[in-house]
Amino acid sequence: MSESITPSKRLIAVCGKGGTGKTALTAMMTKVLLESHHAGKLLLIDADPAMGLPNALGVKVRRTIGQVREEIIKTARRGEKEEKVQLADMLDYMILEALNEMDSFALLAMGRTETLGCFCPVNDLLRGAIETLSKSFDTIIIDGEAGLEQINRQVIRRVDTLIIVSDATSRGMQTAALIKRMVQNDRVIQCEKMGLVFNRVQGNEELLKQLAQEIGLEVFGYIPQDEKIAYYDLIGRPIIELPASPGLAAVHNIVEKGIFKERFGGRLGN
Repeated sequence: MSESITPSKRLIAVCGKGGTGKTALTAMMTKVLLESHHAGKLLLIDADPAMGLPNALGVKVRRTIGQVREEIIKTARRGEKEEKVQLADMLDYMILEALNEMDSFALLAMGRTETLGCFCPVNDLLRGAIETLSKSFDTIIIDGEAGLEQINRQVIRRVDTLIIVSDATSRGMQTAALIKRMVQNDRVIQCEKMGLVFNRVQGNEELLKQLAQEIGLEVFGYIPQDEKIAYYDLIGRPIIELPASPGLAAVHNIVEKGIFKERFGGRLGN
């Protein structure tokens, strides 16, 4: 792990309409933070069942939290008391087994679950174990699926900053407004700061800013349409390997001057 010079822990969640580039943004933020050496111990949580983040980071996942959950449910259904006690004692170890540790960051993938129905006690157990694990990290970034329900239900209940990613469409803005209402009115998740990142922007920044103001959301930044990012997506190359590009420069600016500005003192790499 890179050395930590962070003043405090930070918990960031990335959400928004499907297909807006949440995973690409998470991977590029990871790249910027690692290159700046300001991430400290960095944990990335892929909360999307599609599991796009491991590919974007170039990580092969050995085990997912979904698989851990399935194992717990199958054991509980068998009804063997001794086995249940043993499983409860092994839960923390099972979570650690699902943790993929690289040289400079760790990745936890939620994955899919095959068993249907409500298993709230199991989800609560896993959430508690993940929250305990998360205390060992300085920076945690959650790449969520569309909306907020999965983040709230299976991963963690509070974040410092909620990043809503939208494309330049009315549907993207409608989803952003819905998420804002879910947070402020329904309290599905607690967060201190919430804002928009517009992705694949081709002009119209002023109009997008105006639309964001109308729904009461701060704009963290604008990422332009970037052919390098599109090409990496097309050939399946990890986004974290992206060289200098307009999109990466925009994310650099978002991280430095917006989301993590208190860490960098206005300049990355110091």
